[in-house]
Amino acid sequence: MSLRSTFRAAAIALGALMAMACGGASAPATPVDVGSGQLNGAGATFPEPFYTKAFYAYNQKYGQVSVNYQAVGSGAGIQQFTKGTVDFGASDVPMTSTEVAAAGGPDTLVEIPATLGVISMAYNLQGVNRLQLDGDTIVKIFQGRIKKWNDPALTALNSGASLPSKDITVVHRTDGSGTSYAFTDYLSKQNAGWKDVGKSIAWPAGVGAKGNDGVAGQVKQTDGAIGYVELAYVVQSGMQQAWVKNKNGKFLQASVAGATAAASQAKNVSPTNFSITAEPGDASYPITSFSWIILKKDQPDATKGKALVYLLKWLTTDGQTYGKDLQYAPLPTPVEALATTTLKSVTANGTAIVR
Repeated sequence: MSLRSTFRAAAIALGALMAMACGGASAPATPVDVGSGQLNGAGATFPEPFYTKAFYAYNQKYGQVSVNYQAVGSGAGIQQFTKGTVDFGASDVPMTSTEVAAAGGPDTLVEIPATLGVISMAYNLQGVNRLQLDGDTIVKIFQGRIKKWNDPALTALNSGASLPSKDITVVHRTDGSGTSYAFTDYLSKQNAGWKDVGKSIAWPAGVGAKGNDGVAGQVKQTDGAIGYVELAYVVQSGMQQAWVKNKNGKFLQASVAGATAAASQAKNVSPTNFSITAEPGDASYPITSFSWIILKKDQPDATKGKALVYLLKWLTTDGQTYGKDLQYAPLPTPVEALATTTLKSVTANGTAIVR
């Protein structure tokens, strides 16, 4: 069974248990018309465990609404949304102006923050239980300039650790990835020598894999490997993760608390002001990112449109609780409010769906 299948099965099972604890599929006390239909979405692998669990729970509550989400990567998700083959796209970075124009222009779509995730520096190095890294060494590893685990730059950061004279195998994404965008955004803030920031880049070193699950699997099976992987995949597969030096000089492992602390530093988050990497604060984990959902501003099908908007309104408020056990931090209150306000602008045949 693949890592992705394992995560999906675990998420569904956990969602079922929580649904039963909350009364299973019983109708709400006050019936609400939330629309109906089969909703199709595609995009980021970063939030897939959370989306799988949350969408399952929502279907248990409102059986008339089901969601088919395909984790194909942020770039592919944007492409499918642009082509109109899905009801919503998902990306760990908002669309560029070029992508927005290709999808119909800024007046035709909206983007909402849906969850807050953490990118872990996952590694596989036998006999090294604690590995400390700073931004400059991470840049040089991914540039291929630091090639051995016992490089002086690494031994200086890991006093007392016995780092082997072993080749470093860098693992990166091959697909268009919002996780790659967030990671390269972080790298660009650590060393002026890193210039390339984007969902798809020409990596100067290493081997590639598709999706967070692909990178996680490659790291896990390769002694001496290191890669950037969303925290949910690291925790659920029992991988090693490094301690990363943050802007205040503190070494932290990726965590929900670290993501929350980083997000609390960000002000006026929007689709054009979204970077929360390398935020200040002793407790701020430095490689943290929001993940976004994209939908048409005017829904062509009123019934399905209502189902989509009510689903996303729930996902960005009450549904946030389904991410905690999967290592996703809840949206900060101002960001949750941004999502709600944005969804109020979505219409069906020119009429607002929620007020």
